[in-house]
Amino acid sequence: MPARVTNIAKNTSYFTLALVIQKLISLTYFTLYARVLGPADLGKYYLAISLTSIFAIFIDIGLSNVLTREVAKYPDKASNWLGTVLAIKIPLAIITTLAVVLFVNILGYPLLTKELVYISIISMVLDSFTVTFFAVSRGFHNLKFESVSSVIVQSIILVVSLMVFHYGGGVRWLMFSLVLASSFNFCYSLFVLWRYWRLPVRPLWRRTWIKKAILLATPFAGYGIFQRAYIYLDTVLLSKISGDVATGIYQIPFKIINALQFLPMAFIASLYPALSLYWQENREQLSITFNRAMHYSAIISLPLTIGGWVVAEPLVAIFSSSYTGAVWPLRLCLIALPFMFLGYPIGSLLNACDEQRANTRNMFIVLITSVVMNLLLIPPLGAVGASITVVITNGLLVLLGLISAKKIAPHLWRWLKQFGQTILASLIMGVIVWLLRPYCNVFVVIIIGALVYGLALLLTGSLTKADVQSVIQSFRRRPTN
Repeated sequence: MPARVTNIAKNTSYFTLALVIQKLISLTYFTLYARVLGPADLGKYYLAISLTSIFAIFIDIGLSNVLTREVAKYPDKASNWLGTVLAIKIPLAIITTLAVVLFVNILGYPLLTKELVYISIISMVLDSFTVTFFAVSRGFHNLKFESVSSVIVQSIILVVSLMVFHYGGGVRWLMFSLVLASSFNFCYSLFVLWRYWRLPVRPLWRRTWIKKAILLATPFAGYGIFQRAYIYLDTVLLSKISGDVATGIYQIPFKIINALQFLPMAFIASLYPALSLYWQENREQLSITFNRAMHYSAIISLPLTIGGWVVAEPLVAIFSSSYTGAVWPLRLCLIALPFMFLGYPIGSLLNACDEQRANTRNMFIVLITSVVMNLLLIPPLGAVGASITVVITNGLLVLLGLISAKKIAPHLWRWLKQFGQTILASLIMGVIVWLLRPYCNVFVVIIIGALVYGLALLLTGSLTKADVQSVIQSFRRRPTN
């Protein structure tokens, strides 16, 4: 059991480091896009990505989650599970591609938007199979390869984007940078399967295995479809109701909030296979692990909300004066950030403990709520209306998730005991940031705020010396395959 705890800490640390670098690079080229393209073309670009991101779930239909869970439980059957998943996903990829093409033509999007969608389809298909290949590595409790690849992928996009702008290329060529990066990621993940896990990469056409995989994936599929629609449908609705400019403005808070979620993503990548094992073998350890994830999620998200609210104006100004309308949407989305962070371990717990149906039901309720609220609020308020919807629906998702999780393991609410201490530390940091903002550069204020917050966490007891040492030691441990 201690070895598994070590793997969680090690995987979280390395994957977190990779995600930090990845998100920094991503924000760099996004800032470049925003400044060069302007809100209208930026809106078209991310509309195309949003559309293909929604449809991508129909290729995977939750199979990657099943693959990770089953490989974690039965490593000796990894080859059979991988082959079965490939046999299902290949025809689904063809059908989904045709569906995307039909969809954008029926809705009558302009030619440029259609072309961007067609190019994005290539990345959609490649990325879906890459996720499958890395799902095997996650099942073997290894995130090292995925961590390395994520940084390289973002670096490829940045370098190619700089070349596109240098030679006067347009938004179409920027979309090709995604295709190039996705191609590398696909080849690398395929190489990892062959070289390190020694697994054959070929479809396994066995009816009994395919039927079993589809049955196991069905709850994940429902959740995945609802979740993907929930995340990206606001961009699609905003584009149709308020136009490309409003869509481009909304991408500022959307991208910033998305970039800040690297830590809960790292937690879940490491926690999910471990929680699956703890559910079978040690319910008390399951509860301890979940509470730590919730506590750390609160520690990270609350200062981002408070500090981000204070420095929202100078942050938006970085993208150019064309995006001043993004200040209040950003502030509203920052309020939703703690709910987003807490939602990751809750959703992972339910999936790992065979409560996928509860996750699916909750996400369906939230999706319907989101669609209704967006249709009501976007026409009069534009991007602000979409942001208000984000706050309310994320809070609803956390509430529904906690209600579903209370029966899984004992003592799932211990993290709430330290929640007040974390809020106090965040408020102390927020006051310091607010006082310094008029006199210092925004990046200097952020650095000082982070140092103040770390000290406040220690003084309030929300973070202990043992917690800090655990993270540091996890980086020093020698990684294993």
